[in-house]
Amino acid sequence: MFAMREGARRAALGMLLAATALLGGCASAYLDAGTKEVPAAQFKKPASPGPVQLLFEFQTKGVANAQVTGMLRERVIAQVKASGLFNEVGSAAVPGGAMLSITLNNVPMSDDAFAKGFLTGLTLGLAGSQVGDGYVCTATYRATGSDAQLVKQARHAIYTTIGATGGPSNAVKMPDHKEAAFQMTTQVVSNVLNDLSQDTSFK
Repeated sequence: MFAMREGARRAALGMLLAATALLGGCASAYLDAGTKEVPAAQFKKPASPGPVQLLFEFQTKGVANAQVTGMLRERVIAQVKASGLFNEVGSAAVPGGAMLSITLNNVPMSDDAFAKGFLTGLTLGLAGSQVGDGYVCTATYRATGSDAQLVKQARHAIYTTIGATGGPSNAVKMPDHKEAAFQMTTQVVSNVLNDLSQDTSFK
């Protein structure tokens, strides 16, 4: 029974995405307004910021998505550099082993695990001509000379409507899906960076 429901959901999603491609301008993107950007000025800066190795990966249901990773990587790197939490940010290992890994996972909003943690009050999953994409951002930080890890997580969502006169409640209409993806990434990453900076174990 589950397999039949999952198959039907995938078929419906496939038809909706096909319709999006055909209708072009009739498809609109909306960004969840429940997750807002936290300005870097609000981060709690360390007294003596050190260097960090930054790893970033975009995933689709837990599987690496190289194309989207490439599209977003430089934006995430620039955001971490501008955070003021580190004095140097690069892809290579640094002395002492400090490392920050940021993963952005695109998951179906109908998954129980996501639905239970997503509290913005928007419709979950497929609803008529609306489809929602959930995003779970996980930041894992290991300080210099430490084996312990700090893990912070934040959630976001992008909605697509086709032929609808209005979008979901508590969401902001975007110029297009690319801009929605860029803003979603900036906002959700700012939240995990802020949570990391406020942790008393962060140094």
